[in-house]
Amino acid sequence: MTVIDVRSILVVGGRRFVSAPVSAKFGMVVIAAYVLAALLAPHLTPYGEAEIVGTQFEPWSSKFWLGTDNLGRDMLTRLAFGARNTIGIALLTTCLAFSIGAFAGLAAATFAGWLDQILARLVDVLMSIPQLIFALLLLSIFGTSVSALVVVIALLDSTRVFRLSRAVAINVAVLDYVEAARLRGEGATWIMTREILPNIAPTLVAEFGLRFCFVFLLISALSFLGLGIQPPTADWGSMVRDSATLISYGDITPLLPAGAIALLAVAVNLVVDWLLHSASGLHDA
Repeated sequence: MTVIDVRSILVVGGRRFVSAPVSAKFGMVVIAAYVLAALLAPHLTPYGEAEIVGTQFEPWSSKFWLGTDNLGRDMLTRLAFGARNTIGIALLTTCLAFSIGAFAGLAAATFAGWLDQILARLVDVLMSIPQLIFALLLLSIFGTSVSALVVVIALLDSTRVFRLSRAVAINVAVLDYVEAARLRGEGATWIMTREILPNIAPTLVAEFGLRFCFVFLLISALSFLGLGIQPPTADWGSMVRDSATLISYGDITPLLPAGAIALLAVAVNLVVDWLLHSASGLHDA
């Protein structure tokens, strides 16, 4: 990519940011802050991720701005590293879930017939089991490593992506221009990627944001229950669990990682709503 291309991308991105509504701007600023905290965590924090620097549950002070946790680790440091771990794993899991679910949904809508029936029934079976309970069962069997966590949650969440992508793709697959492409002799890959996918992209973009939030919250819930991201790796869900006893004493420290989870979920939804609105052309109406 040349300097001119980078400059053009920055100009277009700047114009879109300026023209965005206040809610979308707020969401983009929050997401940018989270991304910077995740990328620069080792440089922004005074201590190591798992370094014990004091006694347990020390109060907020000039040395420990947000106090310490149950093992004497700096809470501010753990929050920054938690952004890297929780967001990074959630994003990777969501991308994998979409790769599986969207491709399967497009294939089911394009080929129809027995392939559609087999995939649809398989997804119905998987979705009939509560996701959290199923995830707890699978993780207790296959272990709680990061790779197992990503694969298990991605497979379970891909069922939701499959249902949506199949539903919207079926409506597009019967339109005249898709039939014309079939009559021209275009292959299934061409039809899926060049005819159907561009016309369902806005819906998938909105679903990606929602799926990211659900995956993000599911990983945090699993970590809170002890089957998600394992210590000493920093994670917002386990941070809430480790400092939950402080709530009984009126300390708001456990609310910090919980607030970080909620704020990111709200910010992502604000940006996704704006992207869906823009991509659908409603802003021109």
